[in-house]
Amino acid sequence: MSEFFFHSPFQEHIQAMIRQKQSLGYKYDSSAKVLFKFDQFCVAHGCTEPHLSKELVQAWIQKQPNEAQATQQNRIVAVRQLAMFMSRLGVQAYVVPKNIMPKGPRYIPYIFSSEELAVLFKQTDACHYRPEVPNRQWIMPLLFRMLYGCGLRISEALQLKMRDVDLDSGVLTILDGKFNKDRLVPISHELLQRCRAYVKQVHMFSGTEAYFFPAPNGEAVTHNNVYKNFRKFLWKARISHGGWGKGPRIHDFRHTFAVHCLRRWVLEGKDLTAYLPILKTYLGHHSFSDTSQYLRLTAELYPDITAKVEHVFGHVIPAMGGEGFEAD
Repeated sequence: MSEFFFHSPFQEHIQAMIRQKQSLGYKYDSSAKVLFKFDQFCVAHGCTEPHLSKELVQAWIQKQPNEAQATQQNRIVAVRQLAMFMSRLGVQAYVVPKNIMPKGPRYIPYIFSSEELAVLFKQTDACHYRPEVPNRQWIMPLLFRMLYGCGLRISEALQLKMRDVDLDSGVLTILDGKFNKDRLVPISHELLQRCRAYVKQVHMFSGTEAYFFPAPNGEAVTHNNVYKNFRKFLWKARISHGGWGKGPRIHDFRHTFAVHCLRRWVLEGKDLTAYLPILKTYLGHHSFSDTSQYLRLTAELYPDITAKVEHVFGHVIPAMGGEGFEAD
């Protein structure tokens, strides 16, 4: 259950909906935080009755100064879900029309070339010791190689604990990933050797519950810290960055891993009908449609193999164009 304490007239409905979502297997942490802010908003506006009026909802969903569109969208979605939940219980509530906000342009993944990856990893290897992050020179070279070599989401990598990294079998255990899915991720021999060397430097006396990539306070290294280092490595590698949200992003290591895998399999003549489900499982995708996005991206980036990809999977490749990318 959420750690937040609600005080508005909607508190019972909010708590009941959070319990329902979490009982169905959703984490629902970020949405619970949004609903906590909505609860505070209602208290501040003097709400005394559990009536979710159109006027109240419209006041809540108004764009705030300097607010990102995604943040506003999250606030709209959270209160819309609450209204639908209340309506199903027979309680009067205004439901915001679906897709009330226009969708912004989707992000087009940046696929690193092999040459760019080599230069980037060289920069991670050159990072030096800093008192505020004493293990930085060990963490960064391995972390970025793991993001690319295993196609991990950054959140999955940072939440790894010592118990999740099997140095004997060379397998990572990803617990409670996106969509609350667990999976096993085999790692290459070269990456396994790096993990073993890393553990000798950083985790000689660590227990099984220690974070694999630890901060000085014992918690995991933060996403913000990794991002700052990432920007420095890009700059030193002379790879231009378009600014926040414009990429390259840390998540693009995952996209690059998937595209490079597909390209290699096509060039090696592998049977994609057998290999694509493996990639789906390896990446922890929720559906085949997520993985099929990479087929389109691979075909766009490497015209020389487009015919081979379309011959086998032309019927499932999403339409090409400037609509962006959704695979996670």
